[in-house]
Amino acid sequence: MIEMQDVMKKYPNGTTAIRNLTVSIGQGEFVYVVGPSGAGKSTFIKLMYREEKATKGILKIADYDLIKIKNREVSNLRREVGVVFQDYKLLPKKTVYENVAYAMQVIGKKPREVKKRVMEVLDMVGLKHKVRVFPSELSGGEQQRVSIARAIVNTPKVLIADEPTGNLDPENSWEIMKLLERVNAQGTTIVMATHNSTIVNTIRHRVIAIENGRIIRDQAEGEYGYDD
Repeated sequence: MIEMQDVMKKYPNGTTAIRNLTVSIGQGEFVYVVGPSGAGKSTFIKLMYREEKATKGILKIADYDLIKIKNREVSNLRREVGVVFQDYKLLPKKTVYENVAYAMQVIGKKPREVKKRVMEVLDMVGLKHKVRVFPSELSGGEQQRVSIARAIVNTPKVLIADEPTGNLDPENSWEIMKLLERVNAQGTTIVMATHNSTIVNTIRHRVIAIENGRIIRDQAEGEYGYDD
């Protein structure tokens, strides 16, 4: 599902964020990406949804070659790779329904199909009753649930979650994790960057630890391994 071989990312200022990184993530896996600040986690994550382009190496996700892919094809990749951000990135002037529906509308789905699917995912995230509400009227946890609904509405094969609980209190963080577990149980591959040691140590999954742009640890049902 996700294949990286000798991937390197070097920025124009000369900084090398990812160094000769090789890793394979299978369909249906749930993987935590951990490491200290500045270790290269964010770059690693951004390479997967082509926010950043690798400088060299082989990087393939869901039948897409992210090294050779043209910029105009990135939108097609995003149908297969959903993304959940720490700061939600919802459209403030659109309602909950409109935020989620937009992800389907931009790829030309029919209105009837959009309505059916949007209501399905809003029901899944427990926000079916807030379809007409705007993001500013929601709590942080609710906004993140809308963000997840938007990310999964097109049934992506891979869900990238970049610090999805970073702005949330513990109670809301656990609710988001329960939701991500449900998404994963339906067969979606999840790659989640996180600093939350409690979550990693409690809900056990594969752990990939990155330091200085390299993978220094890759464990099945691993622990966080860093001091908070």
